[in-house]
Amino acid sequence: MSLERAVELARAAGERAYPKPTVGAVLVRDGETVGEGVTEAGGRHAEVVALAAAGERARGATMYVTLEPCAHHGATPPCADAIVAAGVARVVVGVRDPNREAAGGADRLRAGGVEVEVADDWGSRVLHGAWRTWVVEGRPFVVFKAAVTLDGAMAVPGRRWLSGEESRKLVHELRAQVDAVAVGGGTARADRPRLDARDVPTPRGQPRRLAFSRGPLPDGVDLELRTEPLAEELRALAGEGVQSLLLEGGPTLAAAFLEADLVDRLLLFVAPILGGEGPRFAAPLPSARALSHLSARPVGEDVLLDAYVHEP
Repeated sequence: MSLERAVELARAAGERAYPKPTVGAVLVRDGETVGEGVTEAGGRHAEVVALAAAGERARGATMYVTLEPCAHHGATPPCADAIVAAGVARVVVGVRDPNREAAGGADRLRAGGVEVEVADDWGSRVLHGAWRTWVVEGRPFVVFKAAVTLDGAMAVPGRRWLSGEESRKLVHELRAQVDAVAVGGGTARADRPRLDARDVPTPRGQPRRLAFSRGPLPDGVDLELRTEPLAEELRALAGEGVQSLLLEGGPTLAAAFLEADLVDRLLLFVAPILGGEGPRFAAPLPSARALSHLSARPVGEDVLLDAYVHEP
């Protein structure tokens, strides 16, 4: 439960430490929470904030932290050293830190006499999924989003929107949480989408707005054209600091990313409509793909299907 609380704290902070991971930490002693902390924007790490809140009560306590405490001197001294100095008895780590510069905190804690458990916690993995993909894979974490009918169609004649107002608002919230939003050239030419986040808070500012296409875009389409092979473009975007990418294209773009194995998560807003003839959300794939952690929840009159192609 305390790891869940640590994840909850980090989520509530709204990625305030971005582009660094926003970590949550909780200290528990004798069944009582004695300190909590979240990474500060440009300041202290979550572990140090929680230790300061606990004071002497940290001695003999268990710390629950969403990401492995750092072991290097960066903007702050190593958190692992601070935990050892505070006399913490045990640390439960949600997920390991894949960053070679900062990793090794678990070993450093053990060397200092602290018991360490790496829980491989799903909530922590999801919380830090985009950042870890960016570090490990050298590309953004890619989410493909589509609105479809119950029989998988992406368009119905005479309807501008398939999904309801609540779903469309959620899409704007998703845009506000990612570094970039993209469509394919066909969608850019046909729909001339804005791809910005409207009528929702945008603490990170507007996302970059992209179009993956080999051909030119028409006048008046204010999107950043990316023309190179997808894997190359994703590596380039990662080098420019893009950690997360939301795809909103049509079936051609979906199939291209899926065939290249570059989609990490699928979000399908299923509307209570039978569409009949028309394009499906993805062109036929050469082979089946197994998904994991499938969930479904109502969003207004629609149902949001959420699943992972690659676990974070």
